Parts: sequence; C-alpha cells; structure tokens
Amino acid sequence: MSVRSFWASLSTLAIGAAAVLGLAQPASAAGGNYVALGDSYSSGVGAGSYTSESGDCKRSTNAYPYLWAAANSPSSFAFVACSGATTAGVAGGQLGALSSSTTLVSVTAGGNDVGFADVMQTCVLQSEATCVSRVDTAISQIRNTLPGNLDSLYNSIHARSPQARVVVLGYPRFYQLSGSCIAGLTENERGAINNASGVLNEVLAKRAADHGFAFSSVVDEFTGHELCSGDAWIHSVTIPVTNSYHPKAIGQSNGYLPAFRSAA
Repeated sequence: MSVRSFWASLSTLAIGAAAVLGLAQPASAAGGNYVALGDSYSSGVGAGSYTSESGDCKRSTNAYPYLWAAANSPSSFAFVACSGATTAGVAGGQLGALSSSTTLVSVTAGGNDVGFADVMQTCVLQSEATCVSRVDTAISQIRNTLPGNLDSLYNSIHARSPQARVVVLGYPRFYQLSGSCIAGLTENERGAINNASGVLNEVLAKRAADHGFAFSSVVDEFTGHELCSGDAWIHSVTIPVTNSYHPKAIGQSNGYLPAFRSAA
C-alpha cells in the first residue's frame, strides 16, 4: 500500500468512527429552515424600515434575523419576533412557526418579564433612590422568577423543533461608565442598570446551557458603543419613545448580527 493510500484509508476510518461515536460535525444551519423568535431586540424596534405586515410587532428589515437570512438564503425563513413579547408571549404567540423540520432558531426573551421598560421609565423620571430600588426589584425577579419562565419557553421550543440549533441572544450593557454624558442619569443609576443587564445575561446563559442551547452575548460587540460612549449603537430617550434603549440599525448589523452569526 502506498503512503497516500494508507493515509486515505486512515482518514476514511477516522470519519467512520466519528460518525459511529456521534462526533461528526452537524451540517451548517445555512440552507436549512430558520425561525426568528423573540421580543423587540429581535424584531428590530429602533432600527426602522418596518415591514407592513408586522404592524405593532415592528419587524425591521434592518434586524439581525432579516439580515442573516438575506446573507445565507435559508430554504425557509419565518420572522415572527414581536415588540413587547414576554417569554409567555413568545410561547403563546410565536411557536406555531416551529416544526420538526426547523433547523435553526434564534430568540431574545426575558427583558419584558422583569419590566425592563418600567425600569427605564422609573430611572428617567424619578429619583436615584427610586431608580436603584426598582432595579433591585428587577434583579430579584431575574434570579427568582425568570429561570422558571425561561425553562417553560425553552422546553416548548425543543418539543416543537427537537433537531434545531437554538441560539439564545443576550442584551447589551447599556452605559459606558465615566463616559461622555454630562446630563441624564447619575453614574449610580447607570451602574445599577448595567449590573441588572449583566445578571440577566448570566441567567439567560445558564438556562440556555442547561437546555443544550447556544448562548451568544452581545456585550463584546457593543463595547465602546454603549450610551455615553460618544458612538452609541443604542438609542437614548427618543421620539418615538418606543425606540428608547433599543439598538439602532447599526447596532443590529454590527452588534447583534455578528453575535448571532458566530453561534448559528
């Protein structure tokens, strides 16, 4: 046997052994059937260019699911993420898009379960002490209530699409501390909000791992582009108010899209 034939035979045996042991790499999700679930961070609130069919869900053609699908041309693409969705809202209103043939799922959910919008409104309109207290309440909900909500949602996703690769995406850190902002929230308030975001991401990562899902943080992608950075990819308080504290179009394309692409 020649050296070339020996190595070819050895390679064939190795591939066969890997398949028997379940070590063969899964096929790429690109070209498969992709379903995008979640809340406003997946639908693309704040990124503009909303599709007419999406109504108040505000699904944007600048949102990371749409951008990923445009670049990868999956066999099918169901974009059902909706502004304001909680974990229960995703479970009750979006999972009909899943099936046993779904190969890739993305999801953001959890922020609305702990009243993120109310936290930000409280911090913008009320005192520092009231803001920090409201953040502490949200952190308690993240640690004590949210894990069960996520378990319920993730179990339902897996039941409907047991062969799918599921990518759970996190939320940005909102403020660069000691940054360029000279008005608005205090540093204590900004720090408290950042801490809550960090706790939320920790819980999401843990629950995703426990269900065999991938977790992709967007914190690294948004570092240097938080509010008060001088180059924010996140809206501050804006008109319309619904855009406030959501990624801009560049936050979707340069923040969420790379984070999803790396895990998909």
